[in-house]
Order: sequence, then structure tokens, then C-alpha cells
Amino acid sequence: MTDQTREPIRLGGMALRNGLLIHGPTHWAAAVRDSDGAIQVASESKPVLAPRLAGRVPLLRGPIRLAEAMAVVPIVRRRLPAARLPFEDRRVIAAIAATLAASALLRRRAPATALREGFVQAIGVVPALVALRDRDLAAYHGVEHKAIGAYEQGSDDPASAPKEHRRCGSNLIAPMIVLSAGGTVLLERLVSKPGPLARAGVGLGGAGIAVEMFAWSDRHSDTALARAFHAPGHEIQRLIATREPTLEQLEVGVAAMAEILRVEQASGSDEEQATSN
Repeated sequence: MTDQTREPIRLGGMALRNGLLIHGPTHWAAAVRDSDGAIQVASESKPVLAPRLAGRVPLLRGPIRLAEAMAVVPIVRRRLPAARLPFEDRRVIAAIAATLAASALLRRRAPATALREGFVQAIGVVPALVALRDRDLAAYHGVEHKAIGAYEQGSDDPASAPKEHRRCGSNLIAPMIVLSAGGTVLLERLVSKPGPLARAGVGLGGAGIAVEMFAWSDRHSDTALARAFHAPGHEIQRLIATREPTLEQLEVGVAAMAEILRVEQASGSDEEQATSN
């Protein structure tokens, strides 16, 4: 069993096509199974984009943290060349290009309505759905939830944990679609020809509100409103976004978890020593 004397640290993650990336408070760690069947592990401190804003300013802190998480991805690719990222697939790249073209065409040809924007936002999910047709990616998404869930429950057995997790990013999909669609309709009714910066501002605002809703629902997970917020994301995870992993895939998740705990604990020990000195 894990050490119950310590408060569990808050962890997040990202499934890779052949492994798992885990984010801790100050570091990231990743483990992948290479083409020879061996497990490779790497870790490093996380980039900090705006330390004074990330934890303090509502509506900005969520997008900043998301940006920091995405900034880790090229670092992982450089440190762990065997890692295969979720979008490293010709079908996913083609889906992204088709989605951008279809969204631009709809906005040029169709009037600004909530239906049009809802359809545009729904189209934006297509590349992720194409990526998740890769059974390994969906299985490693399950590994992510099982590894983190078992750790939070104080268990050393990720196989026993559910493949769905209440803090999965899938919980942001429905509110971001609704908020972005509503914000864009309002923008186009107020501004005759909104530019890309104005549209980006609406998207950023929608993401910020969605993340604040996400954080509130996590703090009040026992309320009916929080359960309603999590329901669409849970169903997305259950039906589409995750699969039950194999024991070999769980082994990769265990390696990633062991590495993130090692570097985070070492970082905490270094900070305690520096404070005492």
C-alpha cells in the first residue's frame, strides 16, 4: 500500500499511443514501450509560463495551466524519442485539416446561429475521435485513469481502479461546446465581421469559464450539480475515450507513476532542505 501519512499530490496525465505522460505539481514523467518491447522512462521539471497568474486569476489560470501542459509535449518528444504522440498519425492530421476547412466554410456560408456554432464546435471533436480509433491510445487513456485513481485511493493495484476518472478532460467538452457556440453567436451579432483575435478571445473566455466550472465541480463532487456536470464526460469516457488496458500496458503506467512520485518527492525534499537551511 502507498504511504498514507502523506497527502496525495494532484496528478494529471495524457495518454500516448505507446505509453503514458503524467503531470505533477512541478514535474512531468513519461513511460513508453518501445519497438523492442522495453519500457523507457524520462522525467523533467515542468515549464512555468506565468507563475503569478496561473493559480490566482480566475478565467486565466485554467487556460494558462492547459498551455503549460501542452508545452510539455514537445519536451517529452525530445527527451523520449520512442514516444508516439496522440496526433502522430496521417488520419488524425487529415481530420484536423478537414475540420478546419469545414468550420471555415460553415462560418462563411451559414448565418450566425446557435445551431451553426454548435455544429462547428462538434466538428472540432472529430480529430480526437479519429485518434481514439487507435485501440492502444484509448487503452493508455484507461491506464492513465487507473494509475492515478489507484494512487488517489491509496492502492498499489491499478487494475482494480475504474477506467473513468472525474477529472478527465472529457468533462470540458460539453461546456466548452456550449460556451464557445453561445459566445461566437453573441460576437457575430455585436460585430459585423469579427477578426481572428476576437474569435480567439471568445474561445479563450469559454475555455476559462469551463475550467472554472470543472474546478468547482471537483471541489463539490458530492452535489447534484457537480454530478450533472460530470455525467456527459463520464459517458464519453465509458463509451468512446477509454478501453480496458492489458497487463503489459498497465505495467507501463506503473513505471510512469513510480517516476513521477520519485521526482516529485525528491523535489519536495530539496525544498524542505533549502527552507531549513
